[in-house]
Amino acid sequence: MKKITIIAAFIIAFSINAIAQTAGFVNTETILSRIPEYAQAQQQLERLKTQYETQIQNEVKVIENMYTQYQTEKLRLNDIQKQARENDIILKERAVKLRQQDIFGQDGVMAVKSKELLNPIRDFVQKAIDEVAKETGTILIFDIATTQGIIFSDPKGDLTPRVLNKLRLN
Repeated sequence: MKKITIIAAFIIAFSINAIAQTAGFVNTETILSRIPEYAQAQQQLERLKTQYETQIQNEVKVIENMYTQYQTEKLRLNDIQKQARENDIILKERAVKLRQQDIFGQDGVMAVKSKELLNPIRDFVQKAIDEVAKETGTILIFDIATTQGIIFSDPKGDLTPRVLNKLRLN
């Protein structure tokens, strides 16, 4: 499906070019790497991610210790005590998995924080790309940082320097 979409995009791009309209490309990785706020936001996200990973690892260690202790005491416990300990371990494992999902899942804390920190910067860059497109009469712009399948790109079509100039990052 993804290949069909890319092929369709190329067919559209080439047919549009055939009627004297233009297409270009930008490299958003290059643009974003020049924005200090973007680097700061990524560092902040990385620190937060490390902090959460450490918390999860500590919780997993507690569960592992509980399991190890259970294994050493298992022979001395009656069936009711064994079942209670096993249930306790299982409940804690589930709680850690849920916490992991709440933090690192698609709509988790990290995703929300990432959107909060990075979307304003991406919107700022998108506005500059839109302005460059209007100024140059470009009707289709590809992002070579995210679009796979581009096997050739003429540097004349690279609008990245113009966007950087628009953002005053040259």
